[in-house]
Amino acid sequence: MNVPRLALAALAATVAYFVVGLAIFGLLPSLAAEFGKYPTVYRTEDAMKAVMPVGMAATFLGIFVLAILYTMLCRGGSGVAEGVRFGALIGTFAVCAFVLLNYVNLNIGRKLTLEGAVAEFAEWMVVGLVIGLVYRPAAASGNRT
Repeated sequence: MNVPRLALAALAATVAYFVVGLAIFGLLPSLAAEFGKYPTVYRTEDAMKAVMPVGMAATFLGIFVLAILYTMLCRGGSGVAEGVRFGALIGTFAVCAFVLLNYVNLNIGRKLTLEGAVAEFAEWMVVGLVIGLVYRPAAASGNRT
């Protein structure tokens, strides 16, 4: 595996993850309002700012791991097709393993759960797409190294 290419793909995908997240909250202000209905469950916007560096570093590291998994799972097709397929798998995992489990474990409503599921799926689809576009296989060897 080419670590610099993995790092570049992870960095680009991390930026895309946060851009899509901001766009979703901009397009769906009701989603932010929905989080506000649960002040004993979620931090306020100001409180989040204090711990945001941890979240950003963790997101980058998680996406770096996903980029590694991408190189192991892709079948050598187009970067767009492979990235979208990978993003759909990761998005489905995130919705099932986190969003829906949060609905079970946290005292939150269906509206927040459904809107959160759509947002998470969209973010991870874009992450997969960006990894697929940025991480290119080595042309000479034909391997994804």
